[in-house]
Amino acid sequence: MSSLAIIPARGGSKRIPGKNIKPFLGKPIIAYSIEAAIDSGLFEEVMVSTDNPEIAQIARECGAEVPFLRSKNNADDFATIADVVSEVIDAYNAKGREFDKICCILPTAPFVNSKKLKIGLKELVSKKLDSVFPVIPFSYPIQRSLEFVGDNINMVWQKYLTTRSQDLPTRFHDSGQYYWVKTQAFLKEKALFLRNSGAIVISEIEAQDIDTETDWKLAEVKYQLILEK
Repeated sequence: MSSLAIIPARGGSKRIPGKNIKPFLGKPIIAYSIEAAIDSGLFEEVMVSTDNPEIAQIARECGAEVPFLRSKNNADDFATIADVVSEVIDAYNAKGREFDKICCILPTAPFVNSKKLKIGLKELVSKKLDSVFPVIPFSYPIQRSLEFVGDNINMVWQKYLTTRSQDLPTRFHDSGQYYWVKTQAFLKEKALFLRNSGAIVISEIEAQDIDTETDWKLAEVKYQLILEK
């Protein structure tokens, strides 16, 4: 039984230039994902898939393998993470190397650590799932969301207009941190969110979607709060 950690980190980020190697509290943000994977001791290899030589160099300095640069087809704005994972699996298979499980760890996920990766793997195996990833409860019931229709603001779901918030079931969203998948199940469905998926519930303080400079600062504040605790 063997596992491969894949960290997809292409260059060319538009909203935050150099996002995947931008310093996060003193070191490249990708270093956190690489170190978490290595420290976990769960992987036969920890690799970074990138099209960018600078990212490749920094990844190697952090201890990851970069056995090849990503193809141009999977380095544009339209390539999905599943496309990248498929390419990596094919490249390793071509060298005669196969892995039972894959863990795709995003490069801008400083809240991931070895303990969380181990929890995810335990969930995958013990519950006989095909994929597992961390999720976060929505802070406000999405059933009471609003939308603009012209100049008017309306309920998206009118049937919940008078329903008390505490009476609505909790809904969750992907934290965007890591995805454990069984390789054969992934190859069959070509997705990370599979029909037989499970999830680990984490809190809002343990994650931050990073798309803007403000997001970046919020992530650093949250990370420091966790350290203080």
